[in-house]
Amino acid sequence: MKLVIGDKLNSSWSMRPWVLLKHFGIPFDEVLIRLGRHDTQANILAVSPSGKVPCLVTEAGDAVWESLAIIETIAELHPEHAMWPRDAAIRARARSISAEMHAGFADLRQNMPMEITKHAPGTGATPGVLANIARIEAIWAECLAKSGGPFLFGEFGIADAMFAPVVMRFNSYGPKLSETSRAYAKRITALPAVAAWIDGAREETQ
Repeated sequence: MKLVIGDKLNSSWSMRPWVLLKHFGIPFDEVLIRLGRHDTQANILAVSPSGKVPCLVTEAGDAVWESLAIIETIAELHPEHAMWPRDAAIRARARSISAEMHAGFADLRQNMPMEITKHAPGTGATPGVLANIARIEAIWAECLAKSGGPFLFGEFGIADAMFAPVVMRFNSYGPKLSETSRAYAKRITALPAVAAWIDGAREETQ
């Protein structure tokens, strides 16, 4: 299995499946395509029909693109890992918030882009961004209260991977968060798989 990704510094979409695979110890070959270069688009199109990263190439040679589709495919290929909650109703909730993350929060994406090494507390907090953050905090608070933590549905899973890039943004821009959100963000940041992604991003800037 091969995962084609963009720069760890700012490819938030690539971060999600990469962290999931690393966390669950699933072997894969990483193919890094540096973004913003003259041959970037040609290199991506050679493997990804959408012309975007990430793209998963399965052992059968099938290409899967879009981070949520990739993550769903990984979960199907490795049912031995509880990436989604086992309970059907709770799993539906996990899928709902994952899809909301995948499709929404445009203001946050635009005004607080992920750049792992950036440290700019107090910037980017437009009214739209603050509304996005309030919704994210409400999601986290509800999930953590119902599951008891330490992650959104108890153990680390797909929903947490989907929100990991949001944590990276919060680490960079330092918006005002509740204690519950700060503690959750700290747990995500400390995960070995997330720490490895952050280390990789820092190496790209050296």
